[in-house]
Amino acid sequence: MNKDSKIYVAGHAGLVGSALVRRLREHGYTNLVCRTHAELDLERQGETEAFFKMEHPDVVFLAAARVGGIHANNTYPAEFIYQNLLVQNNVIHSAWKAGVKELLFLGSSCIYPNDKSVAIKESDFMNGPLEPTNDAYAVAKIAGIKMCQAFRKQYGLRYLSVMPTNLYGPHDNYHPQNSHVLPALLRRFHEAKEQKAPSVSLWGTGRPRREFLYSDDMADAAITVLNEYEGNDIVNIGCGEDLTISELASKVASTVGYEGRIERDPSRPDGTFRKLLDVSRVQSLGWRPRVSLDEGLKLTYQAMLSEISDGTWKG
Repeated sequence: MNKDSKIYVAGHAGLVGSALVRRLREHGYTNLVCRTHAELDLERQGETEAFFKMEHPDVVFLAAARVGGIHANNTYPAEFIYQNLLVQNNVIHSAWKAGVKELLFLGSSCIYPNDKSVAIKESDFMNGPLEPTNDAYAVAKIAGIKMCQAFRKQYGLRYLSVMPTNLYGPHDNYHPQNSHVLPALLRRFHEAKEQKAPSVSLWGTGRPRREFLYSDDMADAAITVLNEYEGNDIVNIGCGEDLTISELASKVASTVGYEGRIERDPSRPDGTFRKLLDVSRVQSLGWRPRVSLDEGLKLTYQAMLSEISDGTWKG
């Protein structure tokens, strides 16, 4: 990307999109185009095509998506597959019609098989069964990857896909049922501290392992991929380290300052047992994460408190 490239960030108000906007500006990219959902409904093909015809961006970061944790994916699979397919199809196809040569699609690590006990390589894509609790979302993301590959193959466009691990940071969704595990824990422990609750109960056994990456580190990796990667395959983005949900809960409780008991509810689903990404491909481009989990938790909790106070948080 040139510094004066016109860059459209789809989904700029969310966790991923807001991080991309922050890091793009800090890297010197100032010609950014953003639209709220009220200004542009990406589920509507006509609106999306009209926007691209009017703006003619040079580069697109496709971060707009319906996302959520185990409960949300398992409860609303129809919405997850339908809405994500609509947005992806409309943005990618409209970008092609408007002459956009470069596009980066933000996928998800849930596209990989659910039974991997070792770090997941990009070559594991389409190589085993999906996790049943979020297979509808995964299928939508797989379709987005395949669509980018098809447009690259047929039209010679540089439409790339990256697979981020579990992300966290400012402007996350803290809904008590529908959010991802880390923001859900932040809210739960914060409320338990405020209410002086003697204990907090967690879903599942606490034994599954997860990898977490601060959103601004992910944004730096995405920018690096678009600027440096010359291959045709997908690219994993993660930190290369994981921990158990129990260990994560202890870190979140410490960050928040909650001193009560942490209990577990094994009647609730654990989801995939392990989901650690092999990140050697993105690291070969010179990228490394800068924010540790301990530091990132502190930054995210501070951001959450600010969002609560100014009324902008999504809870």
